[in-house]
Amino acid sequence: MESSKSIGFLVMLAGILLASSNFAEGQVPDDCLNCICYVESGCKMPIPLCKMDEGSLSCGPYQIKYKYWSDARQKGGNLDFDWQVCSASFDCSARAVQGYMARYAIESRLGHPPTCEDFARIHNGGPNGFKNPGTIKYWNEVKACLGETGAPNLAINEA
Repeated sequence: MESSKSIGFLVMLAGILLASSNFAEGQVPDDCLNCICYVESGCKMPIPLCKMDEGSLSCGPYQIKYKYWSDARQKGGNLDFDWQVCSASFDCSARAVQGYMARYAIESRLGHPPTCEDFARIHNGGPNGFKNPGTIKYWNEVKACLGETGAPNLAINEA
């Protein structure tokens, strides 16, 4: 009797682990996230942290704007409570991208499971960037990065 409970528990635990290993909807895979970072800043912390871009400041390695960060907090948590503080951290900036994608790069909006192309184009063009022809050039830059061996690694540039 005790061994059947143990086996049942192990089967349930294996199912939970298997389910949690899949990407959550809106979660950007590391290679895609790293290439977005690379296209934005060479995946280096920019000096100065922020630059003017299309009428507003873009900050950090992912060149995040205040509105993007604010939207990302809806699904990504507090994100260091401050846009520029978050943008100055590789970890927080990556969490902001993930939060933004969890909000906008979802199957119910896209009509299909999100791809790296969707993530890149939404990152570049906002919530509807996935259908904006103006984001194709940006996607091609991310795609070129993905095609290279040894895509940038965020951990290398954290120091």
